[in-house]
Amino acid sequence: MDNKKTKIIHAAIDVFCEQGIEKAKVSDIVKKAGIAQGTFYIYFSSKLSIMPSIAQVMVEKMLVEIKKNVKETDSFVEQLRTVIDVVFTIAKDYREIFAMIYAGLASTEFLQEWETIYSPYYSWMSKFLGDAKTAGIIRETIDPDQTAVLLIGLIETVAEQTFLYSHGDKNMADIKKKEVLEFAMHGLGIK
Repeated sequence: MDNKKTKIIHAAIDVFCEQGIEKAKVSDIVKKAGIAQGTFYIYFSSKLSIMPSIAQVMVEKMLVEIKKNVKETDSFVEQLRTVIDVVFTIAKDYREIFAMIYAGLASTEFLQEWETIYSPYYSWMSKFLGDAKTAGIIRETIDPDQTAVLLIGLIETVAEQTFLYSHGDKNMADIKKKEVLEFAMHGLGIK
């Protein structure tokens, strides 16, 4: 990704977090990015048109954190628990950004980009599940590609419900993480 575009995206994330989407102006974003206002419009038509790029950054951040924290030496269940922990932590730490991304979801072009944005995350999860299937850890009837989409959807939806719709207390987050893990283990056929 172009360096100026990257600066704009990261500045937008900061400005949106500090001021909220409604109050934030393109002028605030360019000031934070240290670029001319005209440069912003080379990449984006409005402050809301930046949403797919922000979503992409968040998905990349999620995947980087997952890869950094999931240890190959851990059991499959421990690795899955780590994935759930990472997703919950990011949903909590960036709840404003996720709320903002969903506010921008209404645009058709954004919805069309969603699959592309999530593609690397889906690929990682599909390989993770495929390896577990090959090792006989999860049920052999699993379709890794489709289950990857379902599992990511489950984990993210519960994390977002915990932190976006309410400011879920730690106990509630822990209970939900445990339930998501249990539900996933049953669905994946782990004994």
